[in-house]
Amino acid sequence: SWGYPFLFENAESRKVAVEMWRRIAERYAGEPTVIGYDLLNEPIAPFTDTTRLNPLLEPFYKEVVAAIRTVDTNHVVFLGGAQWNNNFRVFGAPFERKLVYTFHKYWCDTTQAMIQEYVDFRAKYNVPLWMGESGENTDAWISAWRNLQERNNIGWCFWPYKKLDSPRCLVTFDQPRNWDLIVRFADGPRVTFQDIRTARPPIDSVRQAFDEFLSLCRFSECRLNSGYAEALGINSKKEP
Repeated sequence: SWGYPFLFENAESRKVAVEMWRRIAERYAGEPTVIGYDLLNEPIAPFTDTTRLNPLLEPFYKEVVAAIRTVDTNHVVFLGGAQWNNNFRVFGAPFERKLVYTFHKYWCDTTQAMIQEYVDFRAKYNVPLWMGESGENTDAWISAWRNLQERNNIGWCFWPYKKLDSPRCLVTFDQPRNWDLIVRFADGPRVTFQDIRTARPPIDSVRQAFDEFLSLCRFSECRLNSGYAEALGINSKKEP
């Protein structure tokens, strides 16, 4: 991906996205284990033309939700703000009653000021909040950030996996062979398609890396990071 939200500029892409969500909702309309539908992950990055693109986000959400409601009037819908889910200024008043507004935060202070705008938004419109993504930090930071959410009655979700053998997540597992080739390719030049094709590692090595990844990430192969678990309020010493 080039990381650009062409979705908002192309009518055919929007049509496909709306229909995709309608079909997903049709499939899971009666499924009680599904809480709801999170429509877009971190739409409209800050390095794009936010002045032009931001006003297009909520109308797109409205279009998707309208399609979902033709087949599923039960499940809630999660709406993330622009710019890594954090910009709620793109939202007006809620356009239906089964909406949850979600933000993401990393590497910030763990003070009330970091979430006050979301708390104010909730109070203004009487809507639920969800801190839908965080992690990748020290155990002390995770504990402080989690407790901040709970003091403000905000549901939360932290990364269970993230960096393979890094302790900054709930569980870790060994890196598969040839994973360095994947990382090098992801970090390599991507100015042109030729750059991408030239830098691409051998397909057999890629297949081996991802096959091993799928094997190693099984819970039976994972190691619990006790400090991280305790930072989330989980007693890592308690018998299951």
